[in-house]
Amino acid sequence: SWSEHLILKNMIDLYYWPTPNGHKVSIMLEECGLEYNTIPVDIGGGDQFSPEFLKVSPNNRIPAIVDHDTDISVFEGGAILMYLAEKADQLLPHERAGKYEVLQWLFWQAGGLGPMAGQLSHFVSYTKDDVPYAHKRYENEYDRLLAVMDVRLRNREFLAGDYSIADIASFPWVLPYNRLGNDLERFTNLRR
Repeated sequence: SWSEHLILKNMIDLYYWPTPNGHKVSIMLEECGLEYNTIPVDIGGGDQFSPEFLKVSPNNRIPAIVDHDTDISVFEGGAILMYLAEKADQLLPHERAGKYEVLQWLFWQAGGLGPMAGQLSHFVSYTKDDVPYAHKRYENEYDRLLAVMDVRLRNREFLAGDYSIADIASFPWVLPYNRLGNDLERFTNLRR
């Protein structure tokens, strides 16, 4: 069980399940070269409601981390990405204009792309009832948000200047486009 894992000093525990939110933190840890220990949280089996996990993530959602080097725990993907960027001194600019360009796209993902794609995924994958209005609403909003990224990437390689936590946060939410019924063919900049 994940609650019986060995705690290693100078290592980060990543409470994880293979979802887009879980992926963005594992990608960040790999990109930064930080040592980490993955602790599976089976969200289908209810692990996220265990008292041990709720101490780390009071919102009972993955991902969450515990940095044993600093004894800091962080939940919510965007906050974790910011924490890791500052810890590793990577993927988040120091200068004010660049930093806030990245942060606005990070918050755009956390407040828009992730929730809309997540709701669409729910209606595509888990709802037994046919709810055409809800399905269409989230499908249209996901499509609109992909178009926002496509326009943003028209004359640039990344969302906010150089490769950053904004790209890491958004990428896993673009990957399920096919399963969610979307076609990236018309989003040539995003596909690139």
